[in-house]
Amino acid sequence: MKRTPLLASLGLVVALSVGCATLDAKQREWIFQPSDRSWGGAPSTEGMQDVWIDFASEATGSPARLHGLWLPQGRADAPALLYLHGARWNVAGSAGRIRRMHELGFSVLAIDYRGFGRSSAGLPSETTAAEDARAAWDWLAQHQPGSPRYIFGHSLGGAIAIDLASKVNDEQGTMVEGTFTSVPEVVSTFKWGWLPVSALITQRFESVRKVAHIGSPLLVVHGSEDSLILPSLGRKLYEAAQEPKQFVLVDGGSHHTTLTVGQAQYRQALASLFRLQ
Repeated sequence: MKRTPLLASLGLVVALSVGCATLDAKQREWIFQPSDRSWGGAPSTEGMQDVWIDFASEATGSPARLHGLWLPQGRADAPALLYLHGARWNVAGSAGRIRRMHELGFSVLAIDYRGFGRSSAGLPSETTAAEDARAAWDWLAQHQPGSPRYIFGHSLGGAIAIDLASKVNDEQGTMVEGTFTSVPEVVSTFKWGWLPVSALITQRFESVRKVAHIGSPLLVVHGSEDSLILPSLGRKLYEAAQEPKQFVLVDGGSHHTTLTVGQAQYRQALASLFRLQ
């Protein structure tokens, strides 16, 4: 999510009093910013396998297809990770981050939500993104039945990850990075956050209410220099969760560099919280 477009748009909504349907659609555009663009000009996905996940969408009543990238380990029983990316960039834009999770020992499945990359067209929503994550989770269960499975989400993907983890009971652990408590609370941290727009926000992503329902260990990671999603929101999300849990603040990490800067801290946390070596 980008601060200026989201806040300016919400303010415009207040001023113009547009209809509910238009309000919802505009928020979905501003929050997800769906596209086929890749961060940094299409980082290499060499060695990653294309995956296609087909399912019948209850949310839209239409067939849906997700495109994903699959980067397995050599061991069939290696821990498997569902990677859920944030707003604006497609899954290829997360290639570097996918490789870093692979270096930590995971077989990684990363998907594009509908409206991103080569997945089905359409304007994504909180509801359809949750449905996409569940379809990908089911694919991972079918293709890695002997592997412990974990959920990871970055930024907006963290909210989608928490929603998924609160609904399933077969994950071994959940990891979120640079994520938040809810969209209204993110808006409240902006320069004009005092404006009374909370009641108008339809795409709320109320992670702070869902996180207590996660039944597996939770790792919350945040960069100390994250100026988009403030570390205080990550800390508040962590405090709302049940044990076992761990909060890792990566010194010098920004919204986009925390996994790179903090990979050693990730490795330590995986060992202490999830018993992964």
